[in-house]
Amino acid sequence: MIDRTSSQSLAVGSVAVALLVLALKIWAWRLTGSVALYSDAMESLVNVVAALLAWFAIRMAERPADTNHPFGHHKAENFSAIAEGTLIVLAAILILQEAWGALFAPHLDQLGPVGLAVNAAAMVLNLIWARVLIAAGGRRRSPAMTANGRHLMTDVWTSAGVLLGLVLVLLTGWAVLDPLLAIVVAANILREGWKVIFHSAGDLMDSAAHRDDTDIIEEAVRNSSQGALQIHDLRTRRAGKAVFIEFHLVVDRNMSVGEAHDICDAIEDAIAEKLPEARTVIHVEPDTKLEATGIKPE
Repeated sequence: MIDRTSSQSLAVGSVAVALLVLALKIWAWRLTGSVALYSDAMESLVNVVAALLAWFAIRMAERPADTNHPFGHHKAENFSAIAEGTLIVLAAILILQEAWGALFAPHLDQLGPVGLAVNAAAMVLNLIWARVLIAAGGRRRSPAMTANGRHLMTDVWTSAGVLLGLVLVLLTGWAVLDPLLAIVVAANILREGWKVIFHSAGDLMDSAAHRDDTDIIEEAVRNSSQGALQIHDLRTRRAGKAVFIEFHLVVDRNMSVGEAHDICDAIEDAIAEKLPEARTVIHVEPDTKLEATGIKPE
């Protein structure tokens, strides 16, 4: 319950931070009239919607399994991440539309240090919160939280590039740099949106667990299966932060059901200690099912 409350608190915090950052960036845009700062504000508008989606997805994903969803609601986070990626792409298209018009009539009569300072404050706030979300998402294996944090980091780099470019505009007087910066921002946002959609769609297609998780699983199985002869046909799939694992456990044909069950319990406990969100299914087989390749207990 503590971990669940903490996850939902972080999700609510993301909404509050996104709203504050959006307000600051809109203020900076109004102060300067910069198309590049408009593009930065548009990305923050997406952040607000994305934070709301992540909050809803985390609440949904943490619901216990029920009759209609016996494997749980974990994939709600993947749907949230795909929706976020789609919104990122839409924001990039809107930015490109605005930048294209400004490219042929650039003007920055209002550009000044106050507006840039306001945008810089928003950038620092985003940086702090992005690091919090990425770290928490890694600990909780939460795709929605991690996607939100990585998106915010993209926003941070976007803001840094925009601020640097606008400082150059102030120094050189080349107003055309402003829409050019907006186009570069849009291209970067498109790339990030595609990455978010691609990785989340992979989980919906039952992609295997990440290599790091697979190594953890194999080591746990190898070190906790004493009494068994072999483990083979190990398969994994991801759903949100959960990892589903199944494999065949070969034991002596004369071993009792109770003894084989004890080995299964030991393996499941070892995996759960390393991956608390793991769901493990073990199929016990007699030694006539030994294969040429497989994991041997240590």
